[in-house]
Amino acid sequence: MAHPTDGSRPSSARIYAHLLGGADTPEKDREAADMLVGAFPSVRDAGRANRGFLLRAVREIAAAGVTQFLDLGSGLPVHPNVHDVARVLHPDARVVYVDNDPTVVSHRQATADGDGVVTVEGDLRDPEKILEHPRVRATLDFDRPIGLITVAVLHFVPGDAHAVIASLRDALAPGSHLAVTHACSETMSEEEIKIGEAVYQRTSSPVNLRTRAEISALFDGFDLLPPGLVPPADWRPVAPELEPYPERSHEMLAAVGALSR
Repeated sequence: MAHPTDGSRPSSARIYAHLLGGADTPEKDREAADMLVGAFPSVRDAGRANRGFLLRAVREIAAAGVTQFLDLGSGLPVHPNVHDVARVLHPDARVVYVDNDPTVVSHRQATADGDGVVTVEGDLRDPEKILEHPRVRATLDFDRPIGLITVAVLHFVPGDAHAVIASLRDALAPGSHLAVTHACSETMSEEEIKIGEAVYQRTSSPVNLRTRAEISALFDGFDLLPPGLVPPADWRPVAPELEPYPERSHEMLAAVGALSR
């Protein structure tokens, strides 16, 4: 049986990269992305707004004193990356990128890995295996706060995503932060849901929409930072001239929580 992310089917990571403007994605991924955009053009804005949130969230988490990050479902490198943003405040910040797509992992390892920056193959559906990975353990100190990044990935996790996050949360030290964006069934039209589910059903990562309440529950054990759970563009926006991704979208909700226990 083929690996679900061996390149034989469109990949959510490569579709996302194409939506952000990547020019070197394979034809099958461009076709899937273009099908999404053709059906509802705002999906490109959703991808870019999501990226803008990621950069602001990493900046805010780093400003809180966090110097190490675990980016799950990291996708292909897009400058600036998590480590680029974190190292503006903490030049020695350490980052582990995790993805279940071997092509993403090999590309990141070849182009982004370096001192304190590591990419490993792992599946968010098996959080314990990620936590026990020797390269993860060698790079990150779980006795100190970690910024856990799960941006645009949890809606590709079937079943009980709450249990997945709880397993990761229980491994974190106080002062750790969780950043999430997640496609929300309550902020999308029935047509958008139908088309989105149909396109992603053809990929290696079918989409699993959740309600606002279900997304909020992912933060059990975390204290939500203001402004709470909001559209990505509304989470601590910066001046327009400082925002590389000014787009707005309604498909996703975003938030950051701090672990206080």
